[in-house]
Amino acid sequence: MKAVVLGAGRMGRAAAWDLARQPGMTTVKLVDREADLLTRAGKELERLLSDGQRSGRAARIEGQTYDLDQLGPQGSELLPVIEGASVVLSSADYRFNEAVTRACIQAGAHMCDLGGNLFVVERQMAMSQEAERAGICVVPDCGLAPGMACLLGALGLEHFDSVESLRLRVGGLPAHPKPPLNYKLVFSVRGLTNEYLEPAEVLRDGKLERVPSLIDVESLTFPEPFGQLEAFNTSGGCSTLPKTLRGKVRNLDYKTIRYPGHCAAFAGMQAIGLFSEETFSGVQPRKFVEDMLERHLNDDDTDVVLVRVVVEGLKAGEQSRLVYEVIDRHDASTGHSAMARTTAYPAAAIAYMLAAGAIEKRGVLPGELCVPLGPFLSAVRARGIEVQERWE
Repeated sequence: MKAVVLGAGRMGRAAAWDLARQPGMTTVKLVDREADLLTRAGKELERLLSDGQRSGRAARIEGQTYDLDQLGPQGSELLPVIEGASVVLSSADYRFNEAVTRACIQAGAHMCDLGGNLFVVERQMAMSQEAERAGICVVPDCGLAPGMACLLGALGLEHFDSVESLRLRVGGLPAHPKPPLNYKLVFSVRGLTNEYLEPAEVLRDGKLERVPSLIDVESLTFPEPFGQLEAFNTSGGCSTLPKTLRGKVRNLDYKTIRYPGHCAAFAGMQAIGLFSEETFSGVQPRKFVEDMLERHLNDDDTDVVLVRVVVEGLKAGEQSRLVYEVIDRHDASTGHSAMARTTAYPAAAIAYMLAAGAIEKRGVLPGELCVPLGPFLSAVRARGIEVQERWE
């Protein structure tokens, strides 16, 4: 089996490392526009894979420079890059996923991506019949949230006779917050601002609605040292769940977890136009703010990822509550951040399932409709991500 990973950033490198360690995987090709980054990534992967963790059975790592900005709408320019691939995992910017999906349909290669934009996913889903005719499966939104958190929610539903609510709460945080924003960038800054600016999809009393992000702040508590935190609406985190679970769940929402005060700070920036894409005095506010965030919110602190998925409903005639919870931290042995572990590893698990034939359905499909949920949870736990499960 051969895998192609698009993007050699933190997520792409972690996914490539994970895939290269899987049985039957012969080659993992890492693709990026920056040759220097590919060189550093290749050395990092060779070092990690030579540590004896797979007794010399790791796949061969290849690197290829390619700029996804060269892609046309049909994605045909990517075909020489993904030739012979069993699966393509895109950890690149979500704006490329539509063209990459078209390329994979032409190449007959399965695909999954980290996603994050519900409008892009809608356009990918419109290609489902083409993917089915090509004999492939494309699974968008396979990272953390959207991704693992959504699949935990879908798995939880299987334990209930009827479900009143599904709540997904997820956040990537600095282990040692520094004021005033108490935050550090744990993934791309454009992905962060997109979450805050696009609308969020929810189910309220069984009705599908789109609501603004950066509102509906609530308090929640995690074990020390975290204590009291806040969570608020953000876009894209629950992916297709509101649509696929309509009629099965009465209330469903997704909120991002942050240290207290974060939402008010960013909502204030938004209110005075600092995320506008119009040009004022020769400056585009959103680009300027993103540049400043990258400059000031990148430090050497390690990160932590918090996940709480809560399902409430009737089980055997009684009101019940099922909670899945994850507290994941930076891994010093690999250098992978908590965000990389909980985003790239679940995506790599789905990519491997696609390549190995464990996902049998064809088309462009949400993970909750095609990924075997029990085996997926087992695969996540096998990668060292501790998912606690408790009934309350």
